[in-house]
Amino acid sequence: MTTFAYPLTGLVTLAALLVYFWMAYKVGKARGMHGISAPRMDGPDDFLRVLRVQGNTAEGLLIFLPALWLFALTIGDPWAALVGLVYPIGRVIYAQGYYRAALQRSTGFTIGLLSLAVLWIGAAIALVMQLARAWS
Repeated sequence: MTTFAYPLTGLVTLAALLVYFWMAYKVGKARGMHGISAPRMDGPDDFLRVLRVQGNTAEGLLIFLPALWLFALTIGDPWAALVGLVYPIGRVIYAQGYYRAALQRSTGFTIGLLSLAVLWIGAAIALVMQLARAWS
């Protein structure tokens, strides 16, 4: 077996995907509970909130995963994993709040957003610093 240089970041990636699969499962359960067959995307508010959690998380993964891996490659595996683990935790808190009421989603959203901001800004700074060193 080949040694992987970023095992902690890899585990955080798997954790984020596991959270996403859990949310997709919740959509399937909500469809059954409310009698909403695919491809319908409308229904009562309880269903729509579950659907939005899954959809918003899918959208967020498009930002989170590249930011996580750029941070890992430029700053390091342990730091990327530490900061990155906050994102799926924030998404679970976001989901639990949103499932109850739309107005209860902001705490989890903010936690995830802070993690994204640190990952993105940290990676951007590290990349610019590397370019500056290469050009000097």
